[in-house]
Amino acid sequence: MKKNTKKESKKVVKKDNLFVQIKKEMSKVHFPNKTDMIKYSVATISFVIFFGIYFYLIQLVMAFIKSII
Repeated sequence: MKKNTKKESKKVVKKDNLFVQIKKEMSKVHFPNKTDMIKYSVATISFVIFFGIYFYLIQLVMAFIKSII
């Protein structure tokens, strides 16, 4: 009797089956609508501005401390 090896036991994926699986997975993807996109964009831009100002102020404080010493 012939033993099945790992290579023989794996199923070969056909191209047709691959495209069916891709279509099925793409149907599960949720793309944001316009209001969600605006909300996420405003949140991202506000965080970037906030942390930009925060690090700029830290840099000013450190420069002031360095000038005193």
